[in-house]
Amino acid sequence: MSEDPVTAQRLKQGLPVFVALASILLVVATMAALYLGRDILVPVTLAILLSFVLVPAVRMLRRIHVPRAPAVLLVVVIVFGALFGIGSLIASEASQLAADLPRYTQVMRTKIKDLRGATAGTGTLSRIVDMVQDLGATLQPPPAAEVRGDPGSRTHPLTVEISPARASVIDTFQTFAGSILHPLATTGLILIFTIFILLQREDLRNRAIRLAGGSGDLRRTTAAIDDATSRLSRFFLAQLALNIAFGLVIGIGLWLIGVPSPTLFGVLAAILRFVPYIGAVISALLPLILAAAVDPGWTMVIATAGLFLVVEPICGHVIEPLLYGHSTGLSPIAVILAATIWTFLWGPIGLVLATPLTVCLVVLGRHVERLWYLDVLLGDQPALSPPEIFYQRMLAGDPVEAIDQGWQFLKERALVTYYDEVALAGLLLAQEDLSRGTLDRVRQDEVGAAIRTVVARLGTAPVARRTWRGSTRLPDTETAAALAAIGPDRQVAGIVLGREDLAPAWRSATPVLCVSSRGPFDEAATLMLSQILARHGLASQILSMAAIRGGERPENPDGLALICFSYLEPVSLSQIRFTVRQARAAIPGVRILVGFWRERDPATLDRLRRATSADFLVTSLNEALSAVLSASREPTPPRVVAAPVKALPGTARTAAA
Repeated sequence: MSEDPVTAQRLKQGLPVFVALASILLVVATMAALYLGRDILVPVTLAILLSFVLVPAVRMLRRIHVPRAPAVLLVVVIVFGALFGIGSLIASEASQLAADLPRYTQVMRTKIKDLRGATAGTGTLSRIVDMVQDLGATLQPPPAAEVRGDPGSRTHPLTVEISPARASVIDTFQTFAGSILHPLATTGLILIFTIFILLQREDLRNRAIRLAGGSGDLRRTTAAIDDATSRLSRFFLAQLALNIAFGLVIGIGLWLIGVPSPTLFGVLAAILRFVPYIGAVISALLPLILAAAVDPGWTMVIATAGLFLVVEPICGHVIEPLLYGHSTGLSPIAVILAATIWTFLWGPIGLVLATPLTVCLVVLGRHVERLWYLDVLLGDQPALSPPEIFYQRMLAGDPVEAIDQGWQFLKERALVTYYDEVALAGLLLAQEDLSRGTLDRVRQDEVGAAIRTVVARLGTAPVARRTWRGSTRLPDTETAAALAAIGPDRQVAGIVLGREDLAPAWRSATPVLCVSSRGPFDEAATLMLSQILARHGLASQILSMAAIRGGERPENPDGLALICFSYLEPVSLSQIRFTVRQARAAIPGVRILVGFWRERDPATLDRLRRATSADFLVTSLNEALSAVLSASREPTPPRVVAAPVKALPGTARTAAA
């Protein structure tokens, strides 16, 4: 039974809607499962993240021939003992701080009174101080005489306080058990899961390989999972070590300043720094408030603020890049979104776990093909390659952003490398769209004009002058993520020839003629080639094939030593061969370079090299630069000037030499 074409068409049109609805339902179901199962999922997640931190210690014990079970138990007991000790210390410090808080009330009242007097009559600020005073009075407990209803000391109407009935033993036990047993049960689950994860690590890895669909390629999948595990372990260990050091420095600094309970605030600073961007700010609020309450003046507050303002930038912008790179591999929007979502699902613990969990998701996205979208959504790597970004900016008519990107690239690479890896590759994408017929004539001209604007602006970048003799290239610096895909500069990229370095035939004002094939994109590629040669000491003229066919001739044809033909789009081989022969006949002794900017197959290049009979056949601007610089230093046979100079390819005009 054949399917109705109308029904099939409707199903095909409605398929994206069904897919979108199914994706939304899947996301909602996943979030509901995370929220409803948080009592189980939170301990499991903490155990998994803790296992990443403890794996190196277990491996170290295994290397000294300690059996697996004793090694795991020893590491877990030490770590959880330290955690219990820190928890007891926090509880003790918090209890002591709560007992000392009433002593600081008078200092805060005095400061608020002084601040109110200093801001009297200033409108908004005065009302804010009044509001703070009202809130403070509301939070204060009522006087004892007022509660008793003593008329001699009462200045307000009688206050009646209703006390709840005395709770029974069972209610008291339930309240106590609920507040004590729940954290103990959570801690017990984390302990049990951590032990079993460390004991069954290899078995869990094998099951993960099976779930990831890697049983058909065990080598690749195992390498990916091992790499992801080692990366996460190094990241979590480095982050843990840095945050502990941050907490120690903050605690010692607060102790030297004189802020009460410095140990408590140091531990809180270490924990809260796991929260990106705002964690350090939150950890600084309580010490600042307490410093304002303790010190009658403002010296302690200023010193506390200065401590956080100095230590956090050093940790975030100096030490972190040395330990695990400039960032966590997450985009800033992804970090904020993850913190919001995980806090909504799991509360404060979700805020602390947001970054580690999102890092795990990004690592999975980079190593598991089925989860590639996680890396695109959450990672900090560009979603498009540099050539795609370049071409997209040209399509959008925004050359300014492409120019800014180009200047960033030029801090690490030579201009010829940027042209090859980004601009010329972007031109090839534009040429593919042109071949498919997706670019109309107006859009072609707009893209071509935008590219020429970029080339003109980037051509002003300085070139480090080097000679052919005895110079070495400066070592490359650490590149950004966008530069990782770009290869290193060639040695010739930094060479600038002087007149004394050139062979006699190359010492004219413009020894090179660059000829573009056709279209705005070929013209842009030819402009790049001409600019690169000029930056390295070889000035050139630019003509299009259409202009030559129209009768235009280069200036001083006798001074030409090289003609460069640029081909971005495919043309017939017979036409190229005929053009090369005409160029040789027009200017005897001239050398010919043909650039096929989109051809990469070695066999095809060998065939083209034999068929065109050109002196040089190149596929990149770097190759063209190397060939021209080498040819310009070679001794050239004296040119025969008695013979007439024929017309350049495509013309019927002749001229005497």
